[in-house]
Formats: sequence, structure tokens, C-alpha cells
Amino acid sequence: MHDVLTPPAWISLFGIPGWVLAGLITILGLACFVFIMIKRLIPLVKGASDPRFDRPGQRVKDLLIYWLGQYKQPRYMLAGVLHIIIFFGFLILAIRSISLVIIGFSPDFVFPGLSGSLGDVYNVLKDYAATLVFLACIVAGIRRGVYTPERYKVPPKYGKDHTFEAVFVLGLIGGLMFFESLFEAAHVAAAGMSHMPAPLSLAWFFSLLLSPAPVGFLQGTNAFSYFAHDVIFFFFLCFLPFGKHFHVITSIFNVYFHKLDRGTVKPVRWGVSDQELDDLESFGIKNFEEFTWKHMLDFYTCVDCGRCSDNCPATHVGRPLSPRFISIKSRDYMFEHYPVLGEMQGREPVMGRIFEEDEIWSCTTCGACEEECPVMNEYISKIVDLRRGMVDEGMVPQSLQKPLSALEKRGNPYGKTEKKRQEWTKGLSEEGLEIQVLGPKAQARTLYFVDSASSYDERLQELAQATARILTAAGEDFGILGKGEKDSGHEVRRFGEEMLFQSLKEHNTQAILDSGVQNIVTADPHALNALNKDYQGLPKVEHIAQYVLRQVRAGKLTFSPVIDSSSVYTYHDPCYLGRHNLLYDPPREVLDAIPGLNRVEMDRSRDRSFCCGGGGLMLFYEPIEDQRMGQVRVKMAEEAGANVIVTGCPFCLVNLEDGVKTSGLEGKMEVIDLTELVARQIRGQKTEE
Repeated sequence: MHDVLTPPAWISLFGIPGWVLAGLITILGLACFVFIMIKRLIPLVKGASDPRFDRPGQRVKDLLIYWLGQYKQPRYMLAGVLHIIIFFGFLILAIRSISLVIIGFSPDFVFPGLSGSLGDVYNVLKDYAATLVFLACIVAGIRRGVYTPERYKVPPKYGKDHTFEAVFVLGLIGGLMFFESLFEAAHVAAAGMSHMPAPLSLAWFFSLLLSPAPVGFLQGTNAFSYFAHDVIFFFFLCFLPFGKHFHVITSIFNVYFHKLDRGTVKPVRWGVSDQELDDLESFGIKNFEEFTWKHMLDFYTCVDCGRCSDNCPATHVGRPLSPRFISIKSRDYMFEHYPVLGEMQGREPVMGRIFEEDEIWSCTTCGACEEECPVMNEYISKIVDLRRGMVDEGMVPQSLQKPLSALEKRGNPYGKTEKKRQEWTKGLSEEGLEIQVLGPKAQARTLYFVDSASSYDERLQELAQATARILTAAGEDFGILGKGEKDSGHEVRRFGEEMLFQSLKEHNTQAILDSGVQNIVTADPHALNALNKDYQGLPKVEHIAQYVLRQVRAGKLTFSPVIDSSSVYTYHDPCYLGRHNLLYDPPREVLDAIPGLNRVEMDRSRDRSFCCGGGGLMLFYEPIEDQRMGQVRVKMAEEAGANVIVTGCPFCLVNLEDGVKTSGLEGKMEVIDLTELVARQIRGQKTEE
């Protein structure tokens, strides 16, 4: 077909040879892109260290699943399908776009391997890819510009709306597809339709339209389409680092370097051991450059899709937090203080400049935002680091000062004496069930780690008693630490009091190791997460749901049928049992093992479970909010047709029971912990083998 039309390299535009013009566009485009990227990398170079080069095999696997496989996109079906079409269309057409750039200098260039039958297959594939991407851009543009979903909208306090940028970029992408197809169609029409594009593709449609046109018109169309594609291609490349579409470039790196260990938070500073913390001059993030380079990469990579905030319980109930704008405000700060043109600006405190105190304290660390993000952005470690900085500056909410002080003095947030930590066992003594307190003279195979809430809260002591009954019924050789136990410190760490956490961890670690136990069981997901993720060197730790399921499978525990067959149960996934530890099935399997129990699922369950309001110290925090999270969750259970909510976390129990009371559902809705239900339904007693 080259003998019919003159290739773009050999034509002359305004007296300039085509190959010279193509060369200038390419050189200028690449030079600008490299310059822009160097400027954009400067804040990352200035950022704190963050070792993310471990476990390359796992990282490559996750890259294939989450980046190449676009695993999370279909969680929002329409937007996800459109994105997948555009994403894979881009990958397919990348070869074609590179080829088009090169034929500006070498008209006979063919990408290696595509000169034969494989090239014919590729040409069909890229014709359909261009067509689908073009149509997807139209649909996405209408959806974004006309029928804008609520999650895309920008409240006035957060600045400008991003709809124009989104539609503009869709226009650029559509333009690339349009002119690539038109370029090919002009060739086909000039050659007498001898090598037709893929049927019903955009290029096929254009070739039919152009078939009657004279050669002169086809020559002009061909040349214009080529240079239009060339200009849009390099403009698009250089435009990406100036807005939310920067993720087109950065997402592959962001996904590769994502956090591999669920439930963990970053240390105060990478490379500094716990024993060296006293030598640090300051903790946490106070200036922007104290974010790690990976967290800055998160800001660049934010897709601005709103999925994080759409699933954030704090945003849902009107707290002054939106994870989406944590990233967007930070990216805007980077663009402003590290501009492509102009001088870099000085360091500024982030609190009050980018973030507000109430905004950062509003997070429950439930992980819903991280679970939903399609590019694996992280929020919890950033928020914990910001809290560390505020704690270091004495910026602690009034309602949290008393429980934190009590934790420091008494080892529990209630301020009660250590001797009262085992008072919950007195009720069991009346049943003839004596709970041994472990120590040098009292040894056991299993430790029941109770933690503060179930030790001191009158309502939650019933959970501790139920857990002890279960362990006894299973014939378990177990004991407790009693006054030798202190709070696990899970929320202490996530509220930024790192040194207090280290003190609690050191005490508990020594007490557990001195007890000589081989296993640890807890009914508190927060304690489970702390002992497994924040402590080191302990025996195996499992949640009571895992323990019960093992005993049921081994035949050591059997259940009586439920008495009230009219009751409909639903299970609420605690955040630190589900999202942070992936324990979704064991509690459900335990419930399903109870004869006659009718269980239904709430719409938001498993990895999309809705936080009850936060555990631990969140019980003491007094946030600004329009509605309590517990009320929202109870409403979800009611809509699912349930009248009994089962959960596996003491804090969820407190918040959901409060939600029932404040929603006027007392007498209509019951909340019960899994341990209470299991203890109630146990049939007979089993002795240890």
C-alpha cells in the first residue's frame, strides 16, 4: 500500500520534510517527558526510606493479579469494565503507537515478529481494541460528565472538581483511537480496499466512508491523521504527570511495591530498632518530607475514583475524613511545592496546612479504603505516622488523654488496678470452674489472652466467661496471666503512642514467654492482630473462632439445635478479624455447624464489611459525626432480614448493642458475641485426650 500513498516521512508540510517534523515532535516530546519525570521524582528522593524490595516473587505475582489482571476493578462493575477495556486496549495498542512513531523516520518499519501471520492476527486484535477503547471513552465520558456518580464529586472545601480533566483525558484517548483508525483506513481506501481492516471495527467503518474519495484527499487524510496521532501521543504522555492520570505511569510501580503484610503498621522509622527509639529526636510525620517515598508514590498514583471514601465508614457517617482527599490534598501539595517550572518551596508543617487534627483522629483503621483501592494505595500507616507526630507535639484529643494516662499507669485504659483484671473469673468459680493463673508454679499448654476490655468491662466480662467455658468444654489445658497481663497495646500503637506500646509489648512478651505456654487463644481480634503482627517471638496465636472450628472438626465440641427457629442470624465481620487477618470463613463455619441456625448475609459483608465504629480507644474518642457507625450497621442487618447479629469482637459487641439501643430496636434486635452463642449451644462436656 505504500506505493499508492506517500508515507508521512517523505511528504513535506510547510516546506518541512515529514521525517524532520516527526523527529522534532518525538525529540521534543521525549525531552519534555524526561524533564517532567525528573522533577516529579524530586520529592520521592527527599522522602524517608521505605524498604520495599523484599519477596520479589510475591510482588511479581501480585503485580500480575492486581495490575495486569485488574482484579479489583469489577468491584464497581460498570466503571470496572470500562477501565479494563481501556487498560487492555492501551496494552494492545502500545506496539502500534510505538510503530507509528518510528515510521515517521522509517516508513518500512515493522515491529519484530509481526511481519507474517502473527502480524495479521495482531492487526485484527488492535483494530477491535481501538474500536472498543473508543466506544468505552464515549460511555465513560458521558457517565463522568453527565451522570456523575456521587463518589466523584468534590465538596467545595476540597477545591476544584476534576470532571473536566477526566473528560479531557478521555477525549485524548479517544483521539488516539480515532486517528490511528483513520490513518489505517486511508491506506486501505487508497489501495482499493484490498486489505480490509477487521469487520465492524472503527478502521473498517472509516475505510468504507473513504473508499469513494480521490487519492489526493486520502493522502491528506493519511498525513493529517498520522501527525495528529503523533502530537496527541506525546502531549498525552507529558500531560499525565500533571493530574490524577499520573497513575497511568506510576500504578505499575505502586502495585509492585505495595505492602505485603496485612494488619501491620510501619515502624516509627525504618532501620531503627525498638531499642534505639529513645535516641530519636522526634516521632512521626510533622513535615511533608517525612512521608516515605512509597507513601508519596501513593499520592501520585491516586486514581481519584472515590472508591476508598465510598467505603470509608468515617466518611459515611459524616466524620471530617475522606481517604480520597488525604491523597489528593497531598498530591496538590507536591505539585505546588515541587513544581515542574519554578523554585521548590520550603518545608511546612503538614497539620493545619494539608490536614486537620479531627480529620486524622477520625480514622478507625478499619482498612476498608485499602481493601477497595485498585492501585493498592495505603492509608493506615500514613495516618498512624501523622498521629505519632501529633502525639509528639502534645496534640492529643481531650477524650483520649485520660485512657492513655491510665494505660501508662495501670496497663489498662479504665484506670483500674491490676488485681481486678481477673475478677471476671469469680462468677465461674460459683459454677465450679476454677481458672488457673499461670506463673512459675502454674503451667498450662494454652494461654487465654483476655485483654483489657473483656477483663474490666462488666458487659464484656461475659465474653471472657463464655470463652473459658468453651475451652473447658473442649478439655483444653489453659490458664490466664491475671494481673501479669497488660493491655495488648494494639490501639495504643495505632493512636500514635509508640513508646507506651513498646512498654506494654515488652511486659506482655516477657510474661507470655515466662508462662511456658505452647499456644495462645484470644476472643479479641485486636489482641490477635497485635500478638501476631506487632509482637515477635510468641507461640502460635489464634482467634477463638479458629479454635472452636478445630474442636468441632475433631469431634470435641458438638452443638444442640437452636431453640427459637424463628430467629434469623447474620454475622458481622470485625475489621481486624476479617480484612486484616482474612478470617472470614471460620466464624461462619462455626455458626453453620449449629443445627437449625438460619443465617443470612448482609449486603456489606466479608471484605466489604462496615466498621462498627472502631475498637479499643475509639470507645473513648468523641468524634464529630452525623450518625453513629453502629446505627448504620444495625440498619444493614435489619434490611437483611436478621434479628440477631453475631460478631467475633468485644468492641463490635459494644458498638452494635449501642446501635440497637439508639435506633429504637431494643426487643427487636439482639447482638451476641460468637463465644456467647457457642457456649450456650455446646452439648455435653469433653475431656482432654
